[in-house]
Amino acid sequence: MKLTCLSRGAPGLLVASFVLPVYAAELPTFSADDVFELEFAADPRISPDGATIVYERRANDIMSDRTRSDLWVLDVDGGRHRPLVTGGPSATDPRISPDGDRLAWIESDDDGPAIRVRWFDAPESARVAHLPERPRNLSWSPDGRWLAFTMAIEGKNEPLVKPRKGPEGSDWSAAVKTFSAVRYKRDGAGFVTVSHEHVFVVPAEGGTPRQLTEGDFDHRGPLAWSADGARIYFSANRDADWQYEAVESDLWSVAVADGVLEQLTDMAGAEANPVVSPDGRRLAYLHDSGEKVAWRPDVLRVLDLRSGEDRALTADLDVSVQHPQWSDARTLYYAFDEQGARKVARIGLRGEPTVVAETLGGTSLGRPYLSGDFTVSPEGVVAFTYGTAERPAEVAVVDGRGPRALTALNEELLGRRALGEVHELRYTSSHDGLPIQGWYITPPDYEPGRAYPTILEIHGGPHLAYGPQFSAEMQRYAAAGYVVFYDNHRGSTGYGEEFALALQYLYSSEADYADHDAGLDALVERGIADPDRLYITGGSAGGIASAYAIGLTDRFRAAAVQKPIINWTSKVLTGDSYVYQVPFQFPGPPWENLEHYWQRSPLSLVGNVTTPTLLITGEEDQRTPISETEQFYQALKLRRIDAVMVRVPGSSHGIAGRPSRLNAKVDNVLAWFERYGGEPLDGGDGDDEAAED
Repeated sequence: MKLTCLSRGAPGLLVASFVLPVYAAELPTFSADDVFELEFAADPRISPDGATIVYERRANDIMSDRTRSDLWVLDVDGGRHRPLVTGGPSATDPRISPDGDRLAWIESDDDGPAIRVRWFDAPESARVAHLPERPRNLSWSPDGRWLAFTMAIEGKNEPLVKPRKGPEGSDWSAAVKTFSAVRYKRDGAGFVTVSHEHVFVVPAEGGTPRQLTEGDFDHRGPLAWSADGARIYFSANRDADWQYEAVESDLWSVAVADGVLEQLTDMAGAEANPVVSPDGRRLAYLHDSGEKVAWRPDVLRVLDLRSGEDRALTADLDVSVQHPQWSDARTLYYAFDEQGARKVARIGLRGEPTVVAETLGGTSLGRPYLSGDFTVSPEGVVAFTYGTAERPAEVAVVDGRGPRALTALNEELLGRRALGEVHELRYTSSHDGLPIQGWYITPPDYEPGRAYPTILEIHGGPHLAYGPQFSAEMQRYAAAGYVVFYDNHRGSTGYGEEFALALQYLYSSEADYADHDAGLDALVERGIADPDRLYITGGSAGGIASAYAIGLTDRFRAAAVQKPIINWTSKVLTGDSYVYQVPFQFPGPPWENLEHYWQRSPLSLVGNVTTPTLLITGEEDQRTPISETEQFYQALKLRRIDAVMVRVPGSSHGIAGRPSRLNAKVDNVLAWFERYGGEPLDGGDGDDEAAED
């Protein structure tokens, strides 16, 4: 798909190559400093008349070391492009009113989270709600009078005993913390007190938010209003045993007037993401069967609110549907992943789907995960984030004139950088001949015929997917002189249910390692990868796979294992995802299946490891706790294997969640690989003997 860029001053076409101001050989390569200069678009919201788009313009702030967001507006015809909400607190979640005359959004300042509204024809905005917790799932009522949202409300946290108090002026220790909930911690939040998400409404002109739902249950968005504005649809599991049911929810509605609930579905698994048709007659939603396997497709279904007829639209497509949206009363749009790309399709109530956009992406800056957002107007004009291997997300549109990119946010930066070039690699696994799709990035000064040191980078999930998308981390590796290889191994999404479940009970194993190994062999055979200078890294599921791999082979000169799971028996009983992981990814609990857990654990192979290993994990990681990293580190030290442990202070599972942490991660990986024969950090020719010192 070829997208013409209409933004003023944009150089030519936003496709595989860009018009550069000077020859590429004269350009500097992508650097750590450049990470703070990147911008990208997110959450594009098209107006009801299809004429304008409001989007989040995100940028890394070097002073605060955070990604901040402003709101910008642009014309679909490529005309005006101007700031709308800038200069204050980060503004996110833009929502255009049904009449297209107002904009609501969420921001947080020193006073806490707030919902704000402004009229498009006036420069001022008003704070309509000041809230104790950050709201989510902001949604306008059809008449524009109300805004609905969800927000967490603290529940009952009963201690066993009333804490004693010391005498006046004493300095006693803080009171003990008592937990009795099944879900008592969450990555990114740590150990949490009991809270439940509820549905609220607030007048769009300001007023007191009113809570509509009650009870010790979570009521989740996105929220959908009935056509008459009388009810709000949402997803919830209100079963007594809900804490133990990781994949179970039903569709409900709540009356705005009095909070009366009505249950609409009662299927096995999870019904979620309700979307009301413009005529109010039908409710589209997604259904996850809840089958006890590690991956299941989300199927698009439509419920007729009058007749009760409920049927699946995409059950036979072997894709997992995301973000369903109506354009008119009989047409739905949705996103899905296929063969390393995120796409948008249109489907009628009884027709076959048609792909309308194939290049969503660019909202994941660190690694090249599939990503991207879209919205559709009543006339079928689609606004989406357009990402390529050379650029993060731009705002693009599909209408009667074809797909067009409307912005060029990084041209002043990336148009003046020599980037690594991304190439596709198709091959078959050496385990069982399974077809695998991968990519490799060549250094900016790549010379055909020369074999380069090569980094294998393995994605997380494991049921996620990479693609030919811009990656700040991998561009830094390429700029340092490495070929970077990544693939969508068995278990990755976008290749159908059978491929995703080829990793069932094999996470990690010889099978998925063979998927990576065969790709490296293909690069060696083509003279691209130097067989004597191969390196391995990956995070989360990729960290598990990296640690497992070095127990199977000694072909890597060094490994950088990021936020891994090392011992499945300990992980599932210390991480925050145990309620899901035990029943869905294993044949039973560890005390009944100890041998299976041990076979999948990298610790079972540590006696074979000879590869020097760097370990990197956030100190506040609740998903793959740092105790897993410590187990591997201490085991390697006992075996006299060179190992270094890097702990990221204040970081949860997303160790690259702040720009400085992204750079610190890459800096440490490159320094470790340099120590073991990799490219010197100044990009010069390596000296193996010196590097060993």
